[in-house]
Amino acid sequence: MPVMSALERSFCRSTPWRAFARRQVLPWALAGTPLTGDVLELGAGSGDMAESAIRAFPDIRLSVTDIDPAMVETASRRLAGRAGVAVQQADVTALPFDDASFDVVSSYLMLHHVIDWPAALEEADRVLRPGGVIVGYDLTDTLVARLVHRADRSPHRIIAPEELREGLDVAGFEDIRVETSYRRHVMRFRARRR
Repeated sequence: MPVMSALERSFCRSTPWRAFARRQVLPWALAGTPLTGDVLELGAGSGDMAESAIRAFPDIRLSVTDIDPAMVETASRRLAGRAGVAVQQADVTALPFDDASFDVVSSYLMLHHVIDWPAALEEADRVLRPGGVIVGYDLTDTLVARLVHRADRSPHRIIAPEELREGLDVAGFEDIRVETSYRRHVMRFRARRR
């Protein structure tokens, strides 16, 4: 999986994004799903959502991953000194974790950067314990999303809500919920490992 474009890196490191992520995005994405036990965040970027998750759920043990070395460095600095948090570089299509290692896998606005996102969902299923939950949000396949990503030349494979629902089912999840919002530009999702 390739790294983010310079534009996206700048956006993910911005103060306005951090504040918005903490106050609005995380609660909306989780939609009442508590983060408990061992939590894995896929493609954590600069660590803003991870920092928000730790504030909201201080008892979790959080593993934070990203493939982009610059984002791993930024997230490592942001999360340094936080108990129960580990940051490492990882490819979401070949995660370096044992089977059934996590209670929750989260993914915030990153699946569309994984060309083989079905493989990422299969890996999420593999590392979740039975009954574990995947939760998060992403862009939907809209003209705006496609134009933005073509303009900044970042690698992407924008996902339609129906594709995500089917991908979660094929990967081995049940109780699948995919809901669009913000004029169908984004979707949040939750599913449970069988």
